Amino acid sequence: MSDLLEVRHLVKDFAGRGWFRRTAGVRAVDDVSFSVAKGETFGLVGESGSGKTTTGRCVLRLVEPTSGAVRIQNVDVLTLSPRDLRRARRHFQIVFQD
Repeated sequence: MSDLLEVRHLVKDFAGRGWFRRTAGVRAVDDVSFSVAKGETFGLVGESGSGKTTTGRCVLRLVEPTSGAVRIQNVDVLTLSPRDLRRARRHFQIVFQD
């Protein structure tokens, strides 16, 4: 049985920007891997600023990952066209804890 969601070696870097010059960038997500099988419940936990929200946004391609692989129901999310991505997002959901 294949995984419902598979994330492998996900990385997201943000370029640094200052007022007058470029500053050092930030690696918000560093080599994150996990998988979720059908019927499983998955929670991503960590300290404030650890990259949980950025990981979720990368999985949904709300922000583009720097590198890695994301497959949902065996579909490579990172290669979907904008049109196919819009269609697929109708079936995606992140539940944030408040």
